[in-house]
Amino acid sequence: MVKYVIQRVVLAFIALFIILSLTFILMKTLPMEVGGMTPEAKLTFLMNEYNKGYLIMSTSLDPALGNPMSSATLMGSTTTYYFWQKPIMEQYGKWVVDVFTKWDWGTSYVIEVNKPCFDVILNGLPATISVNAVSVIIAVPVGILLGIWAALKKDKPTDTAISTIIMILISVPSFVLITFLIMILGYNLKLLPTEWPKSYYPMNQKVLGFIIPVIALSLGSICGYCRFTRAELCDVLSSDYLLLARTKGLTKRQAVMRHALRNAMVPILPSILAEIIGLLSGSMIVESIYNIPGIGSIFINALNKKDYNLLMVDMAVFTTIGLLAGIVLDLSYGFLDPRIRMGAKK
Repeated sequence: MVKYVIQRVVLAFIALFIILSLTFILMKTLPMEVGGMTPEAKLTFLMNEYNKGYLIMSTSLDPALGNPMSSATLMGSTTTYYFWQKPIMEQYGKWVVDVFTKWDWGTSYVIEVNKPCFDVILNGLPATISVNAVSVIIAVPVGILLGIWAALKKDKPTDTAISTIIMILISVPSFVLITFLIMILGYNLKLLPTEWPKSYYPMNQKVLGFIIPVIALSLGSICGYCRFTRAELCDVLSSDYLLLARTKGLTKRQAVMRHALRNAMVPILPSILAEIIGLLSGSMIVESIYNIPGIGSIFINALNKKDYNLLMVDMAVFTTIGLLAGIVLDLSYGFLDPRIRMGAKK
């Protein structure tokens, strides 16, 4: 098992390195736009990029270098600085060295000008983690309990009602649902905030601010857990060993609690980790719509405003979460089902 874990971690690191390398190279092929800054901030950013080895700087135009990427002039000065990008692979080599030796992921030049990108992401992590954690805490027990209830009432009106509602709700994307929730609960009924409360708002407003995004994120997960739990439990309830347990004198409650649920949970619990990955990706749009200052909305803003340095770090965070969750997902099968031994030889 230890050898298997080490292999998976190494492979995940290699996959992360390849993904980020390709992302960096592709992003560097896009034109960098540094407009919208003050002249001082613009020159500071360009000088930082020059000092890191990404740009070529000159106080005069050089026809051999072609058109400059950007230029900057300090207020009160007549000197104009011109900047050209170095070859992409040369920039890539500098970037790899900076990340591994200095943990320098670059600075933001649009969202938070000249602030280290990693600090911007760290500031957005608490909001994303809190919203997604609350959504998972609510979705998991509610979805599993509804699935158990539907399975125990199979082909009865209760099962039909639950299955019908689940089929309807699971078809509604989270960004559509949150739009309706904001319109109805926020603007029409004025019961809940229409956007994420600011840090200086009172505690009761901050608590109320969780309700709309948590409902939007957790409802789809609840439907998924319910369907999966019902399907697995119905399959177990009709199995031969459960019928044998009933013939040996166990009541239906005892057979379900001791055998059916325990065996049905083996494939259900690992699916929770897979659902978390989907929840994080879905929270990007929800965060943007509800103005949540998390890494999801940062990703969308960086993409729209072409803040490629910040987008790169955000991509690294989401990729790392996905790869680590995949490792934990695989390992969880071995812990939940003793018949499975990860990395064992045949």
